Amino acid sequence: MKRDELLDLNDVLQHPGRKIAVDISTEFPEDSELILSRPLVGFIEAVSTGNMLLITGEFKAGVIVDCARCAEPIEVDVDFDIDEQFPVEGVPSSYNHQEYAKVVPEEPYPLFEENSLIVQNLIREDFIVALPVQPLCQYGWEGECPIAKSRKVEKLESTGAIRLEGLEKFVTPEPGGEPRP
Repeated sequence: MKRDELLDLNDVLQHPGRKIAVDISTEFPEDSELILSRPLVGFIEAVSTGNMLLITGEFKAGVIVDCARCAEPIEVDVDFDIDEQFPVEGVPSSYNHQEYAKVVPEEPYPLFEENSLIVQNLIREDFIVALPVQPLCQYGWEGECPIAKSRKVEKLESTGAIRLEGLEKFVTPEPGGEPRP
């Protein structure tokens, strides 16, 4: 069965030392919570050592995320590398014609169908890890952001915390009765 999103790695697994390299350009499905502004492009290389399958790659894309300060959508560039290792069991068929090697992934999320890599699943997993934790618009934390100002978001200088006006009534008072600042 041949599908575009599957990368057949059986030849690499049955012949340790053999390498496969594939250029990839993809977009995530419409129902994905990831919104790309530019397609994700890069490459994957795979090689088997006999007992491990090594997969490396480099990718870049543009993605739309929400600013951590004002919550407006912004575009950020995401560059990331893939460097994964998967255990292989069995004897490669190039050494013994009665047996064959197969990948034994240990992830709870499906990354393989037999000896074929589900490319989108692997890329998506590493892409999510590479996303910025607190992406900021052009104003950053220090600049005078008009959107944050209109939403009455301010940074408290003493602690570096963020305060949203009007949320004081939801703060649980400390023992002693006074609400926390």
